[in-house]
Amino acid sequence: MSFSNFLETEILDHVFANNAYTSPTNVYVSLHTANPDEDASGAEVLGGGYVRQAASFTVSGNTATTNAAVEYPTATAGYGTVTHVGVWDAASAGNMLAYAALTASKTISIGDVFRIPTGDLDITLD
Repeated sequence: MSFSNFLETEILDHVFANNAYTSPTNVYVSLHTANPDEDASGAEVLGGGYVRQAASFTVSGNTATTNAAVEYPTATAGYGTVTHVGVWDAASAGNMLAYAALTASKTISIGDVFRIPTGDLDITLD
């Protein structure tokens, strides 16, 4: 995953300008039908029962990995083709922290449940 412009600035400001950064209590995973890019401008899924889902991570070395599945409600309308995910500091609005393309895009139709299995979402600093 790549960091967003927001998080890059917060980290640099924290480390090199000694300004405080408070990490979010919870983080949420979003689904996108276009690349959200570093400025969070890509199309997040709307409607159809979609809501961002809380995620928890375990950190080992330079990688944070989800330690539980991230599962979305059953779609009540099609989401379109989901191509990317984002990680946010809020359940709605807020600041995107990181984003990535899915290994394989997935079209979500009525009745589908999108699920990211435990350990399948990694954020690596290299």
